[in-house]
Amino acid sequence: MILGLDTATADTAVALWAPGGPEVERRDEPPLGARPAHALRLLPLVEEVLVAAGAGWEQIERIAVGVGPGSFTGLRLGIATARGLAQARDIPVVGVSSLAALADGGDAALAVIDARRGEVFAAAPGVFGPAAWDPEELAARIQPGWLTIGDGAVRFREPLERAGAVIPADDSPLHRVSALSVCRLGAKVEPADRDALLPDYRREPDAKPQTP
Repeated sequence: MILGLDTATADTAVALWAPGGPEVERRDEPPLGARPAHALRLLPLVEEVLVAAGAGWEQIERIAVGVGPGSFTGLRLGIATARGLAQARDIPVVGVSSLAALADGGDAALAVIDARRGEVFAAAPGVFGPAAWDPEELAARIQPGWLTIGDGAVRFREPLERAGAVIPADDSPLHRVSALSVCRLGAKVEPADRDALLPDYRREPDAKPQTP
């Protein structure tokens, strides 16, 4: 079984998955404008999926975690938790692109995560990889008819749709990063050293050290 975690967006997503076996996912989705509750909800959700699947830690063969790009604080917490659990339980851990997991959930042509500061993180599988974009610059690269999903697509619906993007309704589950997709993609990744598992920020953090 693979335990999957993702905290790249405001949501906290946890899943347990095995080929031909259980597929259990639990999520915390804060209301619009509310602060993410990754720190409070991540470990309780891990316990919830284990109980729901009737599984114990001895059955977990791998931990897969979304490494972003996404929220700085969320990524740090999710990856630190995955590394800590992997070390405590002596379980291999792998990193998965949160944008790839988002696209995997709906076979999207374009996955878009809200990056704040008026930007988005986006990737179009087979066309261009993860990067930070101004929404208007991203819109200029869209091919008409592209299925475009993610909270960034919802926030910047107007310029993306004007460029020809097809964006599902705001409440569509396609806009959420699925921890089940993190599990499935994580099954294809070779485990790495825990200390080498780092967030994919794609840009400098908001907070910068102050020079004296």
